[in-house]
Amino acid sequence: MNPIDQTRNPSYSARPAISTISSNKVIRNTYMLLSMTLLFTALTAGVSMALNLPHPGLIVTMVGYFGLLFLTTKFRNQGLGIAFVFALTGFMGYTLGPILNMYLGLPNGGQTVMMAFGATAAIFVGLSAYALTTRKDFSFMGGFLTAGILIAFLASLGAVFFEIPALSLAVSAVFVLLMSGLILYETSNLIHGGETNYVMATVTLYVSIYNLFLSLLQLLGFANSNE
Repeated sequence: MNPIDQTRNPSYSARPAISTISSNKVIRNTYMLLSMTLLFTALTAGVSMALNLPHPGLIVTMVGYFGLLFLTTKFRNQGLGIAFVFALTGFMGYTLGPILNMYLGLPNGGQTVMMAFGATAAIFVGLSAYALTTRKDFSFMGGFLTAGILIAFLASLGAVFFEIPALSLAVSAVFVLLMSGLILYETSNLIHGGETNYVMATVTLYVSIYNLFLSLLQLLGFANSNE
């Protein structure tokens, strides 16, 4: 016999339903905002490419990224947070334009960019669909991803400053794995209520997609250059 009589305790069945509705709303808002920010990034990247703007450099990129990320996090529960999300993704689109121009100027550059774009889309859709359909809990990956991303980030800085191409390629390969894991982790958080703020969920997924694309672009560009 069930020790909890649901007919006498309506809230017992209502709580999971309310939680599910709330989770679905956050997921819906997240993917809606994510779609808009990706389109905005494509727009700003296209403008940057058309105007042939120079890359702002590593220091300006880092200051702009972390500064806008800080403001987005600070105002995540206000309408201003959405404005900073678009400021962040627009800035990242601007920095992406010169990188794409560089690759498009290489032999088979157009093919490389399209392959990186297609692979990024396939990985994101595939992993998101897997997490949403299986509803598995990937929260156990949090500590590993945090440590891994920090180490890979520091290694990427070392590769830039000391000009070590092999290390840069290795970091790109690691980032592909880490960003794939981050997509699973954040999608799982959305499903299970670990993340209830769609602004922050959007930023996390956006950063995953952006870094995944750049990492694949570098790996595919290296592979095509050796063919």
